[in-house]
Amino acid sequence: MLILSFGTGSVAQAVLSHKENGNMFSINVGWGAGVVLGIMASAPISGAHLNPAVTIALAVVNKFPWKKVPHYMISQYIGAFIGAAITLLTYREAIVNFSGSELQVLGENGTAGIFVTFPNNGISNLSGAIDQIVGTALLLICVLAIGLPGNNNVSKSLGPLLVGLTVVAIGACFGHNAGYAINPARDFAPRVLLSISGWGTEIYTAKQTWCWIPMVFCHIGGILGALLYYWGIEVWQNKKSNNHEGPDSLVLEKAEV
Repeated sequence: MLILSFGTGSVAQAVLSHKENGNMFSINVGWGAGVVLGIMASAPISGAHLNPAVTIALAVVNKFPWKKVPHYMISQYIGAFIGAAITLLTYREAIVNFSGSELQVLGENGTAGIFVTFPNNGISNLSGAIDQIVGTALLLICVLAIGLPGNNNVSKSLGPLLVGLTVVAIGACFGHNAGYAINPARDFAPRVLLSISGWGTEIYTAKQTWCWIPMVFCHIGGILGALLYYWGIEVWQNKKSNNHEGPDSLVLEKAEV
């Protein structure tokens, strides 16, 4: 909820002010700040699972129990829906004023992009799928690295900030193609909200039915990133640990996204 409130709020301020009160930098900071604050709010209770792609990827590498995956994912989608609804409620009049007589998904007065992602002009669904795989894989690699026991001295105090900075970095470096969803709940839950709030079914069909790309390929990227980190770093660190050459344990204590 906090991620979507601050993230979509930062986009709304930039779009509705015609970039006078916001730009790509402020949008990246808004999303990153939402991640930091979301982690701070939920880490003591749930380990701060704020992203279904992260939850499933951690389960694949045996860092999270599969039996908890369904209700965690349901909570993530509900939280994302509520967060987007808070932004819609707050900016409703400004959105109507910006759009004119009819709420538009795309175009000069389109406002759906405040809440959901679409590929940029000239970007195919294939390129967008690659984009989502890369962005989410980078997210998982960084999350696992931050949670590595060897980094405990830093991550215990700076873990939420480092995960937030990871999101800012992904947005700053890989945000052009398709808005760096890197989180299926962040993208799909607001689509459901918009479809029942005046934007209609075009929210699902626009840009060659883009809506399914983040839903599928964020999960693929997350699993790929977790496996790359596990096989590229953690397995070798475990071998060192068994030979008393490194950390005693490499179990991720808390997933922070």
